[in-house]
Amino acid sequence: MENKRILVCPLNWGLGHATRDIPIIRDLIAKNNKLFVAADKQIISLLVEEFPDINYILFPSFNVRYSKNFLILKLFLAIPYILFKIFKEHQQLKQIISDYEIDVVISDNRFGLWNKKVHSIFITHQIMIKLPKSVRWFEKLLYKFNGWFIHKFDECWIPDFSEENNLSGDLSHKYKLPKNAKCIGIKSRFQVPENMPEVKEKMLVILSGPEPHRTILEDKIISQLKNVPIPCLIVQGKPEHEQITKQIYSSVFSISHLNATTLAREILSSKIVICRAGYSTIMDLATLHKKAIIIPTPGQTEQEYLGKYLHEKGLFYCVNQSDLDIKKDIAMFERMYV
Repeated sequence: MENKRILVCPLNWGLGHATRDIPIIRDLIAKNNKLFVAADKQIISLLVEEFPDINYILFPSFNVRYSKNFLILKLFLAIPYILFKIFKEHQQLKQIISDYEIDVVISDNRFGLWNKKVHSIFITHQIMIKLPKSVRWFEKLLYKFNGWFIHKFDECWIPDFSEENNLSGDLSHKYKLPKNAKCIGIKSRFQVPENMPEVKEKMLVILSGPEPHRTILEDKIISQLKNVPIPCLIVQGKPEHEQITKQIYSSVFSISHLNATTLAREILSSKIVICRAGYSTIMDLATLHKKAIIIPTPGQTEQEYLGKYLHEKGLFYCVNQSDLDIKKDIAMFERMYV
């Protein structure tokens, strides 16, 4: 794909969709394409650090706030709202395509962003959507409904391997792929540095994902770090905030965000990494060949499945947020991997 005017539209349910689009944007720029990014303020704040010279359009994705309880039930109840927003952003896209003379649209998990007048590409690692046991009978029907949307696009790119060493498991490999789908390998914003940093006796906590669970996990971790002697840096996952380092305890600090190069070096130089079980985070860690303690967002069945699946494969140590005991979990992690 060369010399095209390409619009990239990441979903903003956390930063993961945008971060995995970074290597895709990088490759497209290298092929003399003119890039446009249409997204929320938070996503634009993240991407402008990596790509200050491309064109940005404020085009918020619809927001479903993750509640503390009954997440799946509330998401089901939100379906009419979600479908309305999908239709609305589909209509808004027509004007953007016209105004900016777009040739190609790449939508990262934004179902409404396809158009018959241009080449439309959908990015997802969830061909099927995991549901709780009580409604698991509905998964096959949801898979077909998901496939109906995917077939509106000319192509579907799956950021994973097609072989047995895949990272997404059932999410992309349980059922037959749509005819327009293909695996494109894992995609990470990180590049392994030529000179690997020395691993030090320190811990890195990477926060991400939608509120209120991002803050709930941050508060829980901070309260437990009082009793952990190892130095720790908490990256809050707030690219829209000013980059200020704050001291929490004598050897515990937090910072709103780090750029990709700095964050990669922090991951590689930290003995212990704690983070969410989001798929983009998993791809980042796999790219750096780094083990970690991963914590699924409560009620987010995709992350709960990924955490269990990757723990059983021996790739990561997974613990539920309600069971988190940092001292004990670090000891278990070190017994398994260090």
